[in-house]
Amino acid sequence: MTLVHRGVVIAKHAQPRAGLLPIFFGALIAACAWTSASAAAEPAYPVRPVRVIVGFPPGGAADVVARIVGPKMAESFGQPFVVDNRTGAGGTTASELAAHAPPDGYTLLMVGTSHAASAGLYTNLNYDAANSFAAVARVAEVPQVLLANPSLPAKNVGELVALAKSAPGKLNIASGGNGSISHLSGELFKEMAGIRSCTCRTKARRSRWRM
Repeated sequence: MTLVHRGVVIAKHAQPRAGLLPIFFGALIAACAWTSASAAAEPAYPVRPVRVIVGFPPGGAADVVARIVGPKMAESFGQPFVVDNRTGAGGTTASELAAHAPPDGYTLLMVGTSHAASAGLYTNLNYDAANSFAAVARVAEVPQVLLANPSLPAKNVGELVALAKSAPGKLNIASGGNGSISHLSGELFKEMAGIRSCTCRTKARRSRWRM
């Protein structure tokens, strides 16, 4: 089984218009497209730098993708696409900031699975995870890799599962935070393997097993 994280760039739009296109990657995030008539009425875009908000620290998957895509977009559009890292609350801080930005296309938001998960994890969001944004493009797929410290007495997945079952609750899995793809992947693995362990948040954007 391969767990895939699909990164999506999202831009805020004032109101949903014709041509709704739902996008699924674990959960519905939603998309809405501009009509050709409204696009024709818009001035040339962009005429100034574009802000790309990333809800995770530098070096994380979303940040790396944004910094790869940004320069290419700048080459194509002739304006800088500037990455702005706004971390906190599983990416919802960045999403809220983008949701309340002017709906003029000059604020983009790089999101992944955590954006969809946030709607079910948080009850006090100041934005609608589906309807406050318009999807622009899927830009990356990031596979998840299971890693363990070499000192752990397990050399493959089968041995890891057996070890976890022999000591319920003693084995911990580190994740990037609640709602992150590493957190959800870990929870799915635990459920499928029938094991009990603690999922712990770490400052680093990587997952690792500890005992």
